[in-house]
Amino acid sequence: MNVQQRTGDGGEALEVWIDQDLCTGDGICAQYAPEVFELDIDGLAYVKGEDDELLQASGAATPVPLPLLTDVVDSAKECPGECIHVRRVSDKVEVFGPDAE
Repeated sequence: MNVQQRTGDGGEALEVWIDQDLCTGDGICAQYAPEVFELDIDGLAYVKGEDDELLQASGAATPVPLPLLTDVVDSAKECPGECIHVRRVSDKVEVFGPDAE
C-alpha cells in the first residue's frame, strides 16, 4: 500500500521528520497522530516507518498518510519544541513546521 500523502493544494507527496535536538518530550505529536509519532524510552519523539518501527536515525523521515495529514499538521503547529517538520518529498521544501515558507 502506498501511504504517501497527496495534498489538496499542490498534489505533492509529503513526509515528516522530527529534530530530536529540539524535542521537549511533551508527547503532543503522539497524542495527535500515534500512527506516525511515538515517544521512545529516551523520552523523545520519533516518526515511525511503515512497519511501525521507530526511525531513530538523525533526520529520518516517513511519508504522511492521507487520512492523517490534519493530525500531523496539528502536531507540527502545537509542538512546544517546534521540532516537527513536514516537507514535500520532491524538493524537500518545508510546508508545515518552524521552517515553513
